[in-house]
Amino acid sequence: MSLITIVLIIVVAFLAGMEGVLDQFQFHQPLVACTLIGLVSGHLREGIILGGSLQMIALGWANVGAAVAPDAALASVASAIIMVLGLQGGNVNVQNAINTSIALAIPLSVAGLFLTMIARTVAIPIVHFMDGQAKKGNIRGVEIWHIVAICIQGIRVAIPAAILCVVPPEIVTSGLNSMPDWLSGGMAVGGGMIAAVGYAMVINMMATKEVWPFFVLGFCLAALNQLTLISLGAIGVSLALLYLGLKESAKSSGGGGSNSGDPLGDILNDY
Repeated sequence: MSLITIVLIIVVAFLAGMEGVLDQFQFHQPLVACTLIGLVSGHLREGIILGGSLQMIALGWANVGAAVAPDAALASVASAIIMVLGLQGGNVNVQNAINTSIALAIPLSVAGLFLTMIARTVAIPIVHFMDGQAKKGNIRGVEIWHIVAICIQGIRVAIPAAILCVVPPEIVTSGLNSMPDWLSGGMAVGGGMIAAVGYAMVINMMATKEVWPFFVLGFCLAALNQLTLISLGAIGVSLALLYLGLKESAKSSGGGGSNSGDPLGDILNDY
């Protein structure tokens, strides 16, 4: 791996770590982080495949109250680097490298939680420094300490990424090639199950009697081999526009029966 590639990967990792807190440009999302690492390392196709698979897992990851979700930033960056190292070592099955990276994403995300706790603990005195600057009326000082705290979040991902980048690709390749078939097959099955769990977590959060008909319709349409992803997306947009049109029509019509502004909910409530 060249020096320029390593620097670009560290930059992507730094941005992903910051975005884990900022949520502004979504660099921490697996589809974005893995794609960018695949782009700078010359494995764009594999990066997109890995990112798409991990994104299905991370769909159900969300911070709820005091419960902190697994760290998608470190999981995405580290698994993508491991995949790239395996591919650059040569003489390795591409699908095997991707499946192994997917299986490693979950323990990496848990490790990321530990690093997140450390970063946030370090940021505690920074908050007091910011309070001191605010009492003095020094807004610039508050901004500087804010930037320092955000950079700490980027460093917590950039440092592990830099350590992984200096690992010789031959070590990763030999490790992937030495895996027995039962282990690589198990990781492939486990990766598929993890994606299904991600979908289930999203459905569990969104499931109401108003949206279940759309879920059922989507699963039925997805089973048709003649429909492409573009056509499925067009059908989804059309259904959303129809629903929004009916909702606005229900709001403007007023009077007569139950009228909550949710046409599908009103229909289901009548039965």
